[in-house]
Amino acid sequence: MCEPFYGRGINKVVGIESRGFIFGALIAQKLKAGFVLLRKKGKLPAETVSEEYNLEYGKDVIEIHKDAITPGDKVLVVDDLVATAGTILAAINLVKKVGGNVSGVSYVIDLPDVGGSKKLKKYDPHFLVSFEGD
Repeated sequence: MCEPFYGRGINKVVGIESRGFIFGALIAQKLKAGFVLLRKKGKLPAETVSEEYNLEYGKDVIEIHKDAITPGDKVLVVDDLVATAGTILAAINLVKKVGGNVSGVSYVIDLPDVGGSKKLKKYDPHFLVSFEGD
């Protein structure tokens, strides 16, 4: 999950709650980058920036610490699964709101028939496993 991103100057890895924390922390270590938590609303202790996004069954909100990313940081966004890409697109928007540049996305499982990975093409997505069918 991190090999395609070696040598790209990534200095922050954002892990999306909660399985993204597991993969993201390890990837950050391998890339010698800082690790940033992206959590559900109300879970982070300091001042945050939030992003609302659509789920199949409603809406949700994710947050990032306002000072977790410095303007110009090269950021890799990490999660476990991409279906509709709602959560990961919200994460990308948050990174941009706080001044970061998204250099790529990495996730474990892709569900291509649901269509989310098509929405991520400009972010150079990489994944380990793809499961056909919706």
